[in-house]
Amino acid sequence: MALTRPEDRTLLRLWPLPLVAGVMPCAAVLIAWAVSTQLGLVPACNPFLEGCFSVSRAARHELPNHLFRAIVLPAAALQAVVWMFAARWLAGASGARWLPLLGVLAAIALALYGAFLGTEGAVYRVLRQSGTVVYFGFTCLAMLVTGNAVVHHRRLGSALLRHALRGLLVTLVLLGLANVLVAEAVAPELRDRVQNLSEWWGSLVMTLLFAVLAAIWRRERLVVVLRSG
Repeated sequence: MALTRPEDRTLLRLWPLPLVAGVMPCAAVLIAWAVSTQLGLVPACNPFLEGCFSVSRAARHELPNHLFRAIVLPAAALQAVVWMFAARWLAGASGARWLPLLGVLAAIALALYGAFLGTEGAVYRVLRQSGTVVYFGFTCLAMLVTGNAVVHHRRLGSALLRHALRGLLVTLVLLGLANVLVAEAVAPELRDRVQNLSEWWGSLVMTLLFAVLAAIWRRERLVVVLRSG
């Protein structure tokens, strides 16, 4: 298996991989939210605007929990594969050699989060919480490494895609800071709402980052060559 540009051979285009890997967790959350609302498990409100409940609460119980797990667990594996290919693509760039490790650790964290969401007990709660922190943290680091390489190589992607990648990364970092700093500064009754808002918007930004990466790979015409024998 090799990562290359298309020639006169049968090739598998690579850009749908980050698109699917990024959209799947978002789809899992939105489906769980819709079903939970229909079942009366969460309030009928817009968490992107009101911060009325967390992502975890939307997928914590009954059918929404099963649907969420069924989508998120394979998505975690796909995201790990994305970072392995990204390391091959950016070979030689600063930090690129760390992408497989960051991706695998982030995927494990996402899988743990999905597997233990809805369970009870202190150990399970720690696994869920640490899974969220590690997933967002390590995926953000992987995106920063990738974004730094793309922005500093003007031949990669287009100016619009590079600006979009940079803007989304700045937004993701600011949301993380808001979650930590602003939540501590506001009144206790608003703290959960601020954290919920940053969690929902952070998840959306993460999905958009994978979509931009897919657009860059499509423009670069990256493919996998499958060789037999």
